[in-house]
Amino acid sequence: MRAFLTGLLRLRRGPWEMVASVLIGLGVFMLMQPFALVAFSYSFIVMLAGTVMFIIVSHFPE
Repeated sequence: MRAFLTGLLRLRRGPWEMVASVLIGLGVFMLMQPFALVAFSYSFIVMLAGTVMFIIVSHFPE
């Protein structure tokens, strides 16, 4: 856990790609759930943020 947080603070690719992937997965989950309209409404924004974040983070150093 400490290595993960250190990687985030030092702007390393691995931990930030994981955060971006979790955001994309969360957006897909929000899109497919039938219970909360608010979550469905924000699902595209969350997926878009995760995708843009993944593109930016892929240029970070290892």
